[in-house]
Amino acid sequence: MIPITNPDDLEEALSRPTKGVLETLRSLEGDIMVLGAGGKMGPTLARMVRRAFDEIGHTQRRVIAVSRFSSKKAAEALTQHGVETIACDLMDRAAVNALPDVPNIIFMAGQKFGTSDAPELTWVMNTLVPAIVAERFTKSRIVVFSTGCVYPLMPANGRGAREDDPLTPPGEYANSCVGRERVFSHYAKQHDTPTLFFRLCYAIDLRYGVLLDVAQKVSQGLPVDVTMGYAHVIWQGDANARAIQCLAHVSSPPSALNVTGLERISIRELALRFGEKLGRDAIITGTESPTAWIWDAARSYELFGPPTVSLEEMIDATVQWLQHGGESIGKPTHFEVQDGQF
Repeated sequence: MIPITNPDDLEEALSRPTKGVLETLRSLEGDIMVLGAGGKMGPTLARMVRRAFDEIGHTQRRVIAVSRFSSKKAAEALTQHGVETIACDLMDRAAVNALPDVPNIIFMAGQKFGTSDAPELTWVMNTLVPAIVAERFTKSRIVVFSTGCVYPLMPANGRGAREDDPLTPPGEYANSCVGRERVFSHYAKQHDTPTLFFRLCYAIDLRYGVLLDVAQKVSQGLPVDVTMGYAHVIWQGDANARAIQCLAHVSSPPSALNVTGLERISIRELALRFGEKLGRDAIITGTESPTAWIWDAARSYELFGPPTVSLEEMIDATVQWLQHGGESIGKPTHFEVQDGQF
């Protein structure tokens, strides 16, 4: 992995189609629409689809990014890369009904931050919006972005959560995400809509993510809380690729897929490694809890093979990003939260 030191190079890397994406889109028919495309991952995912279509010679196929696009700059950037954009409030049923019919949907809308301050908005975004979308696109394939936080915390010395484990998480945010899956499941069963729940944790973008959260604290001499003793991460480009490939694995009733790295990362050891690489003493606070949000992503590896970017490469890229003054979007993951109150 070559050094990445600026946003343009980063977004190029995160939107680079994998061999698996190219193979999937050769055999998959129809246009693709990304709902909630204005978030952290949406722009690079939409660009990856566009680049893949162009690379396999399917230039006539449309990639449509749908978001409120409160920032015109975000919409213009997508347009410059050949992605069509539609400004739409997904809470507006009439606006959603006016969206074009598209056979392939990747649903990325949702709310995590601010749950404690405005839980009602979180429930609206994570359950009402899915109802509006699922009712509108009954004839489409739908990959629904979910989260690994739909599971309860698991024993830190045991196996990670698997797709068929009960969904009994702590906190309103995680329970609203269970609600999102239940709503899509209802409509999928009612209309035989092929659907997949993409349970992702945690994507690494260099501008945000667990690795940046820990590295920044070490770099700034701030304590790293190790109460949530372990985590899993995956390069955002690999997460994008897996989401696109999941369009070929939807089903009714819906299936679910854990998407993350296989390696269980010790937050304490991660802080110490960043300390060595950054030339700083890592300050540790707290004691590892006997439980953590950890996952078993073996099924996704059976389907798609290993990611293209390793954990060591992500760690080195994060260090280089910080050393070159790389920007942060200022949205910490709050991976250390154990009660689900974000």
